[in-house]
Amino acid sequence: MEPEGHISFGNQGSNSGFQIGKNTGNIHRIFESPILSTIKLALKSSRGGLLRDAYRWILEDEAFKQWRYHGGNPSLWIRGDPGKGKTMLLCGIIDELTRSTGNCANVAFFFCQENDPRTNQATAVLRGLLYSLIKNQETLLSHVQTNYDHAGKDLFQDINAFNALSRIFTNILSDPGLRDTYFVIDALDECVIDLYRLLHFINRASSSHTQAKWIISSRNWPEIEERLGTQPLISSIRLELNPEHITEAVHMFIQERVARLSEAKRYSEKVRDEVHQHLMANSQGTFLWVALVCDELLRTSSWNARKRMAMFPPGLDKLYQRMISQISDSDDAELCTQILAVTLTAYRPLTLAELLSYISMPGDYSWDQEFISRIIDSCGSFLTVQNDSVTFVHQSAKDFLNRELPRILGSSLPAEHSRMFRQSLEIMSSCLRRDIFSLRLPGTSIETVKIPTPNPLATAEYACLYWVDHYQASSYYLD
Repeated sequence: MEPEGHISFGNQGSNSGFQIGKNTGNIHRIFESPILSTIKLALKSSRGGLLRDAYRWILEDEAFKQWRYHGGNPSLWIRGDPGKGKTMLLCGIIDELTRSTGNCANVAFFFCQENDPRTNQATAVLRGLLYSLIKNQETLLSHVQTNYDHAGKDLFQDINAFNALSRIFTNILSDPGLRDTYFVIDALDECVIDLYRLLHFINRASSSHTQAKWIISSRNWPEIEERLGTQPLISSIRLELNPEHITEAVHMFIQERVARLSEAKRYSEKVRDEVHQHLMANSQGTFLWVALVCDELLRTSSWNARKRMAMFPPGLDKLYQRMISQISDSDDAELCTQILAVTLTAYRPLTLAELLSYISMPGDYSWDQEFISRIIDSCGSFLTVQNDSVTFVHQSAKDFLNRELPRILGSSLPAEHSRMFRQSLEIMSSCLRRDIFSLRLPGTSIETVKIPTPNPLATAEYACLYWVDHYQASSYYLD
């Protein structure tokens, strides 16, 4: 829950800006704060929930204990392949650090997500960490206030933002009143804008301010290893080198998920045991595979569970391929393919209303959000709906579809951008009009505008912001 007086950092694009809540006088609200806790909860939910038995092994890992207790390197890098539970590990570490330190230390965290411009750029990472840090220790607010009073809101926007936030961050790290502080960043590989600048900043901060500790996660990318793996003050835990811990954690996760499935679907003891054995035999130490299969079984009647279960091959790519085949053979194949293509091509997660405006729905269901939610459930567990927005259940699902798009659609990515560009123009042409909020007063400050219900821009907001991006991405195709 947000405190009454809070700090809000926007990001580039539609959410650029900065806000400090009550007790700050002259700095007014510009845009909403990053919903870090909500993102964390959504990640837990979309990936099967947080099970302490599945992450507690890392709390006893020697590299982690050296980092946490014994004056080891100030930075710890947790690295591993997709689906190995990195995000769940960091969620568990955040919870454990918060619980064990109470009000004696700061725990600031950020989760990168490639398909969301609010969370996929280095500037957003620094903003989010600062927001989380100052929310914990409000006396640090003066460092932000001083810079903001000097330069105004332009300080936190466009090309100046990263440098400005870096300076503020450095000043805070040098503050003698700073409590013990832990910074946690998940999925650095999903920071697609200015990743190298962020890595350079982390390296510099780790070496210059060793009283603050950093823990970060990413895939085993050579580009990241070049900048982190050779640093003397960064230790690493490679999940593939801890197969016994990962296997045991996945088995605990399977036990928990099967128990929930058995209760929800009222499995007989025989069916429950067969599901449990199949998951144990085929999971290959991958949490995500287990979660995806269990989600499919949750949508399957108990008497068809065995038959359905036999259709799930081991390995993420094989499972994704099987899901695509099932979609292709279904009655909703055309509609599901449209939804997957639009979600893949979009520059940020679309709301249900926005998604509806980009696909061709059956006539009787053209604006039925409940119907579209059911169709999304039919998209082979590639997608999930969080806070009314459609997003990929995991980055590996998006990566797979990126590779398979030409075969699935019979068209290229530029062709899809061209289609979305043209559709965006149609959406804006049919929706936009002068004084769309009926303000009747030219020059009204945006800060005083109350969005009407229903919002006449609900279906067109994405098109208004991103039509030109789709045009640029499809320009040579259009030629």
